[in-house]
Amino acid sequence: MKHIIKSIDPGSPLRSKIFAGDELVAINGHRIIDVLDYKFYSYEPQLVLELTTPEGKTKLVMLKKGVGGDAGLEFETYLMDRPRSCANNCVFCFVDQMPHGMRESLYFKDDDARLSFLMGCYITLTNLSPREIERIIDLRVSPVNVSVHTANPELRQRMLKNPRAGECMDIMRRFAHAGIKMNCQIVCCPGWNDGEELERSMSELYSLYPAVPSVAIVPVGLTKYRDGLDNLTPFTPEHAAETISQVTRFGERCLEETGERIFYCSDELYLTAGLELPDDEFYCGYPQLENGVGMLRLLNTEFCAALKVSDKADGVPFAIACGTAAAPTLEKLLCTAREKYDNIDGMVYPIYNDFFGRSVTVSGLITGGDLISQLCGRELGQRLLISANMLRREEMDFLDGMTLEQVSAALGVPLYPIAEDGGELCDAVLGLLPDVRLPEREGENTPYNRYNPPSHPRADHPRKET
Repeated sequence: MKHIIKSIDPGSPLRSKIFAGDELVAINGHRIIDVLDYKFYSYEPQLVLELTTPEGKTKLVMLKKGVGGDAGLEFETYLMDRPRSCANNCVFCFVDQMPHGMRESLYFKDDDARLSFLMGCYITLTNLSPREIERIIDLRVSPVNVSVHTANPELRQRMLKNPRAGECMDIMRRFAHAGIKMNCQIVCCPGWNDGEELERSMSELYSLYPAVPSVAIVPVGLTKYRDGLDNLTPFTPEHAAETISQVTRFGERCLEETGERIFYCSDELYLTAGLELPDDEFYCGYPQLENGVGMLRLLNTEFCAALKVSDKADGVPFAIACGTAAAPTLEKLLCTAREKYDNIDGMVYPIYNDFFGRSVTVSGLITGGDLISQLCGRELGQRLLISANMLRREEMDFLDGMTLEQVSAALGVPLYPIAEDGGELCDAVLGLLPDVRLPEREGENTPYNRYNPPSHPRADHPRKET
């Protein structure tokens, strides 16, 4: 694939030497295959870039910059290559459990090592060719985030339905020997990779420490769209509690021997079991937040810290809409805030996920349609706070395609997406609302429009930039 330069940053020293339409061929004699090669070989302070002009002429351009400084080139695609799609057919795959008719991008299953390194995505390693394994080792690409699921090769082949799935631990051992760090996750499916199989997986992953510094154990997510798929059952409260006990015991052993807990259960398992989340110290710096490990505990800690230094609450009535899993935590936070400010007038509405099925309890999978159907006619006050994870960041639309403006109009109240940050949530509860910028919609002339739905008695309140 040709690496055509789309634009050059205005501040780049290359701006007068390289132009949009030029093709990057090599850096310091190393042929560039994709974004990993580009970032690795452009790290040095002195570069010789080989390019091909649109007319087919070869030119060499020299560049001096700071070590690790960005050369300032933007390409037609972020990866400088096509994204790698998943070659597996996992028994627990969430994409296979989605209804038809959603936006096309939601059905693309990526399994790309480059996205793992650059954006934190998890990969199964089944897509890696021998050359790519060697390149990760040679370039010291680290960390790599790995979806392990089980260390048993035969079981992993059955769960991922891929004959190469059993190579996972061998590849990980090679990475560990080369000093590559690997954060891991295990999607735990009752009757498949739990119990003794989970114990085996933890033992084998622990043998790779310190190359494997953290592992998240996450319960399988099941929607109502499972016709024709493998038979999976959700965690019961009893089984969730047993799994938490098993993982905690193993983690305590790791903590005693290495000073790191390594193995953590996600918040969802604690909520399913009806158990209190551990305290801050338990999470050893929160290495697995992206897998929902300790997210609610950190939210609580950040919220209380922000509340402690706050000086007032505006008293404007509001509502919070969230998944059923997070609702009890948010209700407790509101009660904590009211202990300091008795004029706080807010309510928490747990939203049942009728779109995917009520076994799906996280806030990030709530749709605009479910918000409208369950909140229409309810007392929402003068603003509705929702998790920013419900929306695509740039497009500001929900999974069912409804836009933020459409849901706001249907409910007759402005919606404010709040980041997964306890400080920002505290600010919003007290009346310091984030700016919300909407993308250009059809028929509008400006690229972004400040979100100003219904008149608001606190329109002159200072707003926090996001």
